[in-house]
Amino acid sequence: VRLVESGGGWVQPGESLRLSCVGSGFDFSRSFITWIRQAPGKALEWVSTIYVDSRFTMGEAVKGRFAISRDNSKNTVYLQMNDLRPEDTALYWCQTTIAREKVRGPGIQVTVSS
Repeated sequence: VRLVESGGGWVQPGESLRLSCVGSGFDFSRSFITWIRQAPGKALEWVSTIYVDSRFTMGEAVKGRFAISRDNSKNTVYLQMNDLRPEDTALYWCQTTIAREKVRGPGIQVTVSS
């Protein structure tokens, strides 16, 4: 079971990034995927979750700016991040639960600064 994030990097405030999370080793289409993040010196923060039927929930801090989607043909979940702010700077992970065990990718850094 494996998750791998990509698409992070450094951007200026107001710009966009799209994170990808590719899963392998499990039935991706039947799994919900969650994005979480941790900013320096802060607690882990839930960002968004997308469910099997593509319904999703979004955290208040990113609502209206971020969007989540999935392409089961590619075993991939996307996190489209628009109007990025310095407070979005964090290490981002995608995560799922398999047999009651949380599985998380290695993480990807997003830095927003001018």
